[in-house]
Amino acid sequence: FFFSLDTCQLKRFKKEEMASPKITEGARLTLERRVGLIPSALSLSYSPTPLKIVRGQGTYLFDETGRRYTDCVNNVPHVGHSHPAVCAAISKQLSELNTNSRYLHDALLDFAAELTATLPPPLRYVVLTCSGSDANDLALRICRSVTGHKGVITVGCAYHGNTQSLIDISAYKNEGPGGEGAPPTTYKAMSPDTFRGPCTDPAIAGEFYAADVQRCVKSAEANSHGTAAFICESIQSCGGQIFLPSGYLQAVYRHVRAAGGLCIADEVQTGCGRVGTHFWAFETQGVVPDIVTIGKPIGNGFPVSAVVMTPELAHKFLNGMEYFNTYGGNPVAAVAGLAVLRVIREEKLQANALVVGKALLDGFRALQAKYPLIGDVRGMGLFIGIELVCSDKRTPAAAEARQVILMAKEAGFLLSTDGPDRNVIKIKPPMCFSLTNARELLAVLDPIFKGIPVPVAQKSHL
Repeated sequence: FFFSLDTCQLKRFKKEEMASPKITEGARLTLERRVGLIPSALSLSYSPTPLKIVRGQGTYLFDETGRRYTDCVNNVPHVGHSHPAVCAAISKQLSELNTNSRYLHDALLDFAAELTATLPPPLRYVVLTCSGSDANDLALRICRSVTGHKGVITVGCAYHGNTQSLIDISAYKNEGPGGEGAPPTTYKAMSPDTFRGPCTDPAIAGEFYAADVQRCVKSAEANSHGTAAFICESIQSCGGQIFLPSGYLQAVYRHVRAAGGLCIADEVQTGCGRVGTHFWAFETQGVVPDIVTIGKPIGNGFPVSAVVMTPELAHKFLNGMEYFNTYGGNPVAAVAGLAVLRVIREEKLQANALVVGKALLDGFRALQAKYPLIGDVRGMGLFIGIELVCSDKRTPAAAEARQVILMAKEAGFLLSTDGPDRNVIKIKPPMCFSLTNARELLAVLDPIFKGIPVPVAQKSHL
């Protein structure tokens, strides 16, 4: 969860709240400086008592007093905060050369070769960009250019980035506070939520939710927009850790491709071994996308991302207008990505995600059996959601989810919430998260859940 902070809000805080031991003196002073320099649209975690983090190592973050926090939610430092191999590779290359990709450099090719080796054979051409937003924005441009269509199909509560083109297709933003809704060329299908959605039967959910994508295809055709692309996170993150039902993408891709559209797998948050069983989460659905987008985890937080596509798309996109990104594909970004891929392989982090993720899921399901506040536990590898509900087992328990997060923070464990109702606790830590980290997290959360009563549902929530 994230809360904005502006000067008026700061003045409204009670003096004892700002003087509370829950915020360190260093954090308080930095917070006061920030209010006059940084717009409140840039949110802070844990406001009004945010943390001042000054150092990271592995799965841990440290504040300015030296207090250690176990990081259970930052997926961007994919192989661990300040990983020495990644830091060394970046430092060495930065001391030699950092320039744009208009010059030949082997690092770019080495990274592209190792990256595409992890993907199904049709996906062989790589364009490096700087962020997940960069990557998804370019993917949309490619789809619209190649197909000649304008319509983009997305799913409910989707989030794909912060550029205007991506806010337009991200219901998480355009339907949220300050949002103005989606433009006519965006077609929103239902989020394939098998816990609180209209279809909860796993045997038929895939086809059920895919049929709503087919509805969008027909609407785009009727409105003369056509279908340029279907874009979907391989597991919805901001949507509340929503795992796609079996057969969903197979049916969706069939509908979209029949209409001449292209299929984009957004792997910004889910890729690079995080799900444990596969290197890419889309592989769990038995499909091959036309385009895969990858974000900053591939650089362990260094600004590097990628668009990977088929040779056919790469050639068709060559329409006379060049694509140039000043920092996309620079040598430092390339060696950062290369280092991350090698660390994943050499430290067997995909296997670690599978083992530790299973331990966490087993532990959370044991807690679910004890505490009715936990309505659902879902996950794959180190990508896990815990949905908190009221007494009717359906109404979101958002206030209680926030309470869990704040109490965990005081115990030294950093978590966050997501989903349209902010009632899903999300867990997506660095991939070096250990069995010891898992056991400690479960031990901390057990008494927290025990001490929070289940709220009585006031009305049905659909």
